[in-house]
Amino acid sequence: MAQLDRFLNLLVTNNATALLLTEGEVAAVIIKDSPRPVMKQPLTSAQILTLVREIAPQNQPHSLDAAGNVRFEYSSADGTFEVALTQNGKIAARIERRGPAGTAPKPNVTPAQASAPQNGTPRSPSTAAPSNEAPRAEAGVAAAPRAAATGNRALDRMVNLLRVLVSNKASDLHLRAGSPPMLRSSGEIANIPNEPALSSDEIEAMVHSVMLDHSRQEFKEINDSDFAYEIPGLARFRCNALRDRKGTGGVFRAIPAAVVTVEEMGVSAEVQRLCHLTKGLVLVTGPTGSGKSTTLCALIDLINRTRSDHVITIEDPIEFVHESKKCLITQRHVGVHTSSFKHALRAALREDPDIVLVGELRDLETVSMAIETAETGHLVFGTVHTSTAVSTVDRVIDQFPPDRQAQIRVMLSESLKGVISQVLCKKIGGGRVAAREIMLSTPSVSNLIREGKTFQLPSVLQTSRRLGMVTMNDALIELVDSKQVEPQEAYLKATDKVGIINMLKQRGKDVSFADPDDARAAGASTDAQAKPAGKTR
Repeated sequence: MAQLDRFLNLLVTNNATALLLTEGEVAAVIIKDSPRPVMKQPLTSAQILTLVREIAPQNQPHSLDAAGNVRFEYSSADGTFEVALTQNGKIAARIERRGPAGTAPKPNVTPAQASAPQNGTPRSPSTAAPSNEAPRAEAGVAAAPRAAATGNRALDRMVNLLRVLVSNKASDLHLRAGSPPMLRSSGEIANIPNEPALSSDEIEAMVHSVMLDHSRQEFKEINDSDFAYEIPGLARFRCNALRDRKGTGGVFRAIPAAVVTVEEMGVSAEVQRLCHLTKGLVLVTGPTGSGKSTTLCALIDLINRTRSDHVITIEDPIEFVHESKKCLITQRHVGVHTSSFKHALRAALREDPDIVLVGELRDLETVSMAIETAETGHLVFGTVHTSTAVSTVDRVIDQFPPDRQAQIRVMLSESLKGVISQVLCKKIGGGRVAAREIMLSTPSVSNLIREGKTFQLPSVLQTSRRLGMVTMNDALIELVDSKQVEPQEAYLKATDKVGIINMLKQRGKDVSFADPDDARAAGASTDAQAKPAGKTR
């Protein structure tokens, strides 16, 4: 969708007669012969030309002719418009509505020009957001109601379901053939009330309506595709299209439009200090859906607010969008802006980066390059699908062939600066909260990694709380003590079940929900610890 469509939507919804874009002045719509501003900042000639050139037909010159005038017609979801660009001392454009939505475009305006996305992420047709080059419309002007009808029933239905997802503060929307749309809220999946079951063909049309061409082709070839979609002012969505035994399906995860800060997430000061390093490797780990991307978003935002550096993010797809603040931010979508993580990471070394975020350390080559990049004077953030900080170290090393593992242990012991492993727990009263295990680089941690004694790392975490290290059980029990999480939820999320049972017992909590085998093992460990004390007395 063209960037100018946002202004045209304001023209129509305000029942205005024309839109004026004049160099050195703010954009305005004409209502009852009076101009009404629709933005705060004056336009530059470059901004006006960018907006007009984007919608100009292919056979129209992209520059002013000798007379300084260009005139053509343009059709969008809001109707047909006449565009007149003039140059009489300064550049100005006047856009007037000629016909309602559905009016056939003139032959010199192609449908692709009227509706094709411009920047790699499809946007909702009702509110297309401009790029950095184009001005933003002022929020005070009336916008299109809910989801403006586009004439594409599948797209309208898809957009409305995504709005339901956000308005219910749910995390995911699930579409499956033969079932009504479902939402995941506070970790639980349930049907959306009064929504009928969807057929495979309906879901395919809905999913296709928000896909880019390359995603459609990928889905056609391999029956899976990851992509992003955005409804400006509402949220971005991480999307996956799939096929199962019943047909086409889709999963859409809501990503808040606003960037989450470390303060809002309660990230500890020790973890925040990792953002001020000049080099090293920082890993954020956890199972799928544990909030890794949100934590990384908060860390990158902290860097963006406090440092003056170049940050490159390599993601599949781009989730949180970071506007440059003190830092220069470059965000690349694997499959759209680059072919793979490893190719983008290799190219990043020639793009003058200070900080590199790798959305996922998927394969041996990507892991190897991430470690080498961290060693060569860059700060690298990455994610791994592991459940604890200790298992993360083992997972990274085990990806390499045996003859390289000794070398990688040495490299990792020097470059690894921190591991944040997290899980999301159901919060008492609704919502979810993260429990984080934190391992930081100290001489003892580095020595154990170098010597291959990672089995001793848990004891280092337990004895280094003063340095900011936290075990997962300690993080979970803190949530129980602060009455944010039920004891049973802490038990279910713990990897050390026996340890968490003993900690809950010490606090007088009922652990009857525990698995009998775990309960017996916990009792046995308590007895074993008590026997020496009895002999002493």
